[in-house]
Amino acid sequence: MNTSDITVGQLVIVATPLGNLGDISRRALELLSTADVIYCEDTRRSSTLFSAHSIAVNGRLRALHEHNEASLCDQVVARVASGQIVVVISDAGTPGISDPGARVVAAVAAAGFVVTTAPGPSAVVAALTISGLPTERFAMEGFMPRKAGEREALYDQWLHEPRTIVFYESPQRLAATLNEMVGPFGSRRIGVAREITKLHEEVLRGTVAEIAELVHDREVLGEIVVVLDGNREVEVVDDELIRAALRDQVDEGASTRDAVSYVAESLGVAHRIVYQMALELRADDAV
Repeated sequence: MNTSDITVGQLVIVATPLGNLGDISRRALELLSTADVIYCEDTRRSSTLFSAHSIAVNGRLRALHEHNEASLCDQVVARVASGQIVVVISDAGTPGISDPGARVVAAVAAAGFVVTTAPGPSAVVAALTISGLPTERFAMEGFMPRKAGEREALYDQWLHEPRTIVFYESPQRLAATLNEMVGPFGSRRIGVAREITKLHEEVLRGTVAEIAELVHDREVLGEIVVVLDGNREVEVVDDELIRAALRDQVDEGASTRDAVSYVAESLGVAHRIVYQMALELRADDAV
């Protein structure tokens, strides 16, 4: 799609380079050149991108970051409603993926206006594809939480997660996080991608224990994306198995609540899924 194809009044999510300024599409450059206003995380960083591609800013840059995004939603909706082409970019990669943008998209869409995208770089996908780990199914966890209890809760979930897991971590905390993960995931494969597309790009591949030891006494710099192999030994639990287990519990005299709790815990299935099936079984029995 060319900008000549764009009708008035749209929000466009535009992906920008992760590091190498050449990694941007011609359509993205055209949008940055012609948009009425561009919302970005940091106007100084975005100005570097504009300068590298000889795009005049002309006062069109506005700051939109995690601290002010909620308060700017009405403003963005009003601009789109007035017929403006509004672009949202992040410092690097695709807006809305652990970066500002999702709230604005939701607000403009809820107001009934067009939201579209000029897709491109994404640190999640980039790291996943060069990790050497399975890519068919994956779970994105965003930035690792700072609180120990929240991290432990995540680790408990990951023990039974068959999909590849992707998360962000700061270079200052990487060694500590990997050291924590050695206990539950020491033999699992992992890929740690650093400075993707930049001069000092590096991908460390091995087991969690191996990479934890490698980075233990090493200074780590730059943007970090971690890709962790899923639990390949998790048994796939189909609906019939869940229904059969529920039926056994009910036939033994268990209440619906107790049956759901027992089956969810024993099979490692989300409580809400088991509860919904229990309601369906109860409805069938009532017919």
